[in-house]
Amino acid sequence: METIRRTKIVDLLKREDFGAMVNVKGWVRTRRGSKQVNFIALNDGSTINNVQIVVDLANFDEELLKLITTGACLSVNGELVKSVGSGQAAEIQAREIEVLGTCDNTYPLQKKGHSMEFLREIAHLRPRTNTFGAVFRIRHNMAIAIHKFFHERGFFYFHTPLITASDCEGAGQMFQVTTMNLYDLKKDENGSIIYDNDFFGKQASLTVSGQLEGELAATALGAIYTFGPTFRAENSNTPRHLAEFWMIEPEVAFNDINDNMDLAEEFIKYCVQWALDNCYDDVKFLNDMFDKGLIDRLQGVLKESFVRLPYTEGIKILEEAVANGHKFEFPVYWGVDLASEHERFLVEEHFKRPVILTDYPKEIKAFYMKQNEDGKTVRAMDVLFPKIGEIIGGSEREADYDKLLTRIQELNIPMKDMWWYLDTRKYGSCPHSGFGLGFERLLLFVTGMANIRDVIPFPRTPRNAEF
Repeated sequence: METIRRTKIVDLLKREDFGAMVNVKGWVRTRRGSKQVNFIALNDGSTINNVQIVVDLANFDEELLKLITTGACLSVNGELVKSVGSGQAAEIQAREIEVLGTCDNTYPLQKKGHSMEFLREIAHLRPRTNTFGAVFRIRHNMAIAIHKFFHERGFFYFHTPLITASDCEGAGQMFQVTTMNLYDLKKDENGSIIYDNDFFGKQASLTVSGQLEGELAATALGAIYTFGPTFRAENSNTPRHLAEFWMIEPEVAFNDINDNMDLAEEFIKYCVQWALDNCYDDVKFLNDMFDKGLIDRLQGVLKESFVRLPYTEGIKILEEAVANGHKFEFPVYWGVDLASEHERFLVEEHFKRPVILTDYPKEIKAFYMKQNEDGKTVRAMDVLFPKIGEIIGGSEREADYDKLLTRIQELNIPMKDMWWYLDTRKYGSCPHSGFGLGFERLLLFVTGMANIRDVIPFPRTPRNAEF
């Protein structure tokens, strides 16, 4: 084959210099046609759209043609011509075809619909489907949008450790990191494990959040954000939980709870707008194939201000709904940690737009949140979204040394892990706020996918660490 520089399909489909000789490389999605002429749909991952290769069978060797099956990888030289069929402006009249990689009929992605469950079993091949191509291009674009948003506003990207000795949420559901031989653990007379010979000389775990380290960065750099993997060893087999997920956590010195809510709303709207502006083909594909209301829902979030609702008022609304005959699976009372059905009721049925719930009871929130004057509630904020429930959780942080220390002692959080965190309240403490956005939850919203396992390439869930 003569060497012509390869053009990506995303760029080729925009070209109008018909008659030019071009080269494309990619994988066969489908091949159809008659005895004289075949049409090959070729995709190279750069776009949801395929390019049509028109093959005049008389010009090609029969043995070569036999190798052009679904999934095979081709390099095609040909003439860029105006497309007669509808759907695309340009197609390629094939002159030379080289089969770079053959694909036999055991290839699991033959032309038919596949269930999401089946595709999870072949996660190493599912990026080749239209659906997952779209999802992973959107995932990339959302990551770009996030960095762009914070960079443009003068935030600094701060890298917090993945291996840590502190449990930020106090939930204790952490994966341990060790180099010790688990078959032969040395223990002291009380039966406690001796960590002296371990790599770090103490118990270490994978991080559940970068927030605590993020806070001390904010008290030096002013405004920072983290964006990296976090790990939760909770046995939650739900469509919204992963054991390994990515999290974005801004932390801002001198921001109070209201500034925090403003930032969260502006941030999430920026990301949704970015998806509509930069991933429209992919979003439209997912809208048409999976979730007919997706684009409307995305545009709906942009249109209106989010409702800001104190927890106590939210509980009243839910109690009224129950009194009027609405059935919830889980009970509603002041002090309960809302279930996703409660959150979605407020968003989808009552207000019909996103809700920021504030001022939660301190008992159901983390130790570091700023306490309100009433002694019962804290300056927490959860952003609740249609179809998802909680998408962001955050708060104004407790800046007072004594109050924070008291709360740490009340909850029996080991001081040996917390001394450095308390130092930030001892040396030049300042008001500050931040939040965490689960990246995959954002992707669930933007893609319309129903299960969080389908917006990350290789999901890690209880009893599942394949690939």
